[in-house]
Amino acid sequence: MYRRNITHILVPLGLMLALIIGDHLFLKPSSVAPPSSTESNPSEAVEAVAPPPPPARNGPREEEVKQVRALDQAVIPETPHDALLEVIRDEIEKRNLSLAQTKLTELPSAALANEKVRPFVAILWNNLGLQQERLDGTPASIKAFKKAAALDGSNPIILMNLAHAYWEQRDRALNQDFLNKLIALAPNEPFPHLAMADLLQEQDRLTEAAKHLAQATERARQDPALHFYLASVTAKVRRADSAEARMTTRSSTHFTVKFEGAEDQGTWTTILEILEEAYREIGQKFGHFPSKPIMVVLHTKDSFQGATGSPAWADGLYDPTLGRVQIPTQGATVDTKWLTTVLRHEYVHALLHDRLGSSNGALPTWLNEGLAMQLAGGAWPDLDQALQGEVKILPLQYLERSWGGLPHDAATLAYLEANSATHYLIERWGMSRVDELLTAFKARESVATALQTKLFVSYEQFHRQWLDTFQQKRT
Repeated sequence: MYRRNITHILVPLGLMLALIIGDHLFLKPSSVAPPSSTESNPSEAVEAVAPPPPPARNGPREEEVKQVRALDQAVIPETPHDALLEVIRDEIEKRNLSLAQTKLTELPSAALANEKVRPFVAILWNNLGLQQERLDGTPASIKAFKKAAALDGSNPIILMNLAHAYWEQRDRALNQDFLNKLIALAPNEPFPHLAMADLLQEQDRLTEAAKHLAQATERARQDPALHFYLASVTAKVRRADSAEARMTTRSSTHFTVKFEGAEDQGTWTTILEILEEAYREIGQKFGHFPSKPIMVVLHTKDSFQGATGSPAWADGLYDPTLGRVQIPTQGATVDTKWLTTVLRHEYVHALLHDRLGSSNGALPTWLNEGLAMQLAGGAWPDLDQALQGEVKILPLQYLERSWGGLPHDAATLAYLEANSATHYLIERWGMSRVDELLTAFKARESVATALQTKLFVSYEQFHRQWLDTFQQKRT
């Protein structure tokens, strides 16, 4: 999300922030009200406070959506090759994965021609893939899952595991033909419909996407958390479909812009120019360019909040669920500077989501917002310039999840902390280390683990060093 013209903070905040966790909307907030009191002493120190533990995540945990399963490999078919198959099975169970893969690759063609052996070898490849995924992540497992599917393309569990791997890696092999086959083989599973909806959303076929989301929701009734999550996503897609039904679409090489109304039609060219410049400039700084065109939806001022479900203080947002940058454009032709800042800010969010894929949720919100502020440019006052007097700073650990439920004043502090901490991170370690952190988050490492392995400092040390640097600047 994006917050415009942050120049003040309300009087020293002693409140404890309740981080209401919802969908990860990345916002650019609107302007901040001036302080309601001036009774403060700029020389007073920053104080870190410990708020209550953050609440549980509303959305489903990854393992609730991703039900990757092993297949029984205990019973070896009676064939002339059963001894070799037993050795391979045992090596997988002992996690001698490299040796098991070599032996599977070297199986004689006569063995694979046997109608009893082929499905069992497919099981071995599948279970090898699961072990590789647990050890080295999804990229290491795709080859094994593909081998399994090639040997037994009618096994729904094997195809489900391959589909999950494709989905996490944003692999174009997860196409409609593949998903239609999987839906036929696993008619009661919600995931194939969820993946199909994701694919249709990318193609801007929201009506069809909503139908598949509704089918996924129906099939998830046995899992209340997943059922609730899918129902909320279905409602969001239907709302977007309704809001965008009468919009005009224009495209450039890297962006698709949807708009309505005479004013929006007059500004879409300007917006594309701003976005294409952001594509070149930020992409070079970041060392990453999007893998597909990014959708930008221009709402009228009156329709923006209702169409997006964003908080009242937001001036724009990137919604990874819908894969859209969404902004209100009334007055955009008058305030081109504001428009440029909003678009660049949300473009960074879209770029980060493209970089991390399905692991985007592992990226802490304070770093996601901080990078958007630092890379987008524009007037972002440092924390030490904006805060006056004794300040109750929240630990960054409590700013890792969605800020969509934060009140206006608390959101201000969150953005200022994110900007300051990320500036310190880049200034102290450089963008190359930031890229290493993003790689760690893509592998779903925790923030504490990523900081320790990539920056060689603990989360607590990073937080303390950042605060020390901040305090030195204020003295």
